[in-house]
Amino acid sequence: MQVTTNSSKISAKETLLTPRFYTTNFEEMAKLDISLNIQEFEAILKEFRADYNRQHFIRDEEFEQSWSNLDKKTKTLFIEFLERSCTAEFSGFLLYKELSRRLQKTNPIMAECFLLMSRDEARHAGFLNKAIGDFNLSLDLGFLTKSRKYTFFSPKFIFYATYLSEKIGYWRYITIYRHLEKHPEHRIYPIFKFFENWCQDENRHGDFFAALLKSQPNFLNNLEARLWCRFFLLSVFATMYLNDFQRSDFYKAIGLDSRQYDIQVIRKTNESASRIFPIALNVDKPEFFQYLDVCASKNRLLIEIDKLYENQILRNIKKLPIYLSLGWNLIKLYSIAPIKSSAINSTIR
Repeated sequence: MQVTTNSSKISAKETLLTPRFYTTNFEEMAKLDISLNIQEFEAILKEFRADYNRQHFIRDEEFEQSWSNLDKKTKTLFIEFLERSCTAEFSGFLLYKELSRRLQKTNPIMAECFLLMSRDEARHAGFLNKAIGDFNLSLDLGFLTKSRKYTFFSPKFIFYATYLSEKIGYWRYITIYRHLEKHPEHRIYPIFKFFENWCQDENRHGDFFAALLKSQPNFLNNLEARLWCRFFLLSVFATMYLNDFQRSDFYKAIGLDSRQYDIQVIRKTNESASRIFPIALNVDKPEFFQYLDVCASKNRLLIEIDKLYENQILRNIKKLPIYLSLGWNLIKLYSIAPIKSSAINSTIR
């Protein structure tokens, strides 16, 4: 931790569940033919250019106060929430900015879309980092850029993962916003008032990746695609569920039950994804959330072991059976037969 005159610079701790920084095969991305869905891309680009949130992320006088009244535990959890959110937004900014730069000559429509999405993500990350500054801290984004390991994903995996990330981000933000709109007494900090318009950026970004997927039918219309869609749905849902299980006290501080919140977000994201993906997960099967509960409990045990034992070898010995149990329950989750998207969409209508 580096201390500056007014604040401390912090670097996010990296675990299996922290937001990741991605890179991809830029040459393969540059060769993508989006002509099959060009009209939708042109419509989305028009929305991006409109920049509906140009004047939205402006701090008002409500931010100009001391936050020392927050109890220590709530403050720690809230700062962690801000830090993780800022890291995720900044990760998106870096990826989209690089994609825009690499695609300028070969695919100007995609390049401009990525450029304007990077604008949105930078705006979000900056707003979050200013919020962290209210607690005399700042996330060292320059350090993150240089030090964080980058995970390589092929373009189609980027599309699956980022589509779901943007859509689940929408449902997370709008669910918190609507809850606090009804229960303003739980709004511990003014940033939550910005979530309604903010999540529309996430929704538009998700629509862009949906258009990309639809422009490449082989990413959606065969057995391999169905297996990967199933994998990424489960990965995104499980990551959120395990993370939020660790941070249930934060959600309690804003008047939410973390488990019920996650169940609602998962159901809504599953419905949204069913409009693009050929399959959806069977979240109505009782075992689905039961298995997730077991995984979350096992993950908490892993965290407790890190706190209890300093010796790395002993930690690994203690963790091994827990990892095996966690992995087995994830396999059981993946083994739950999915539902054809057409079945879900017919009930939504």
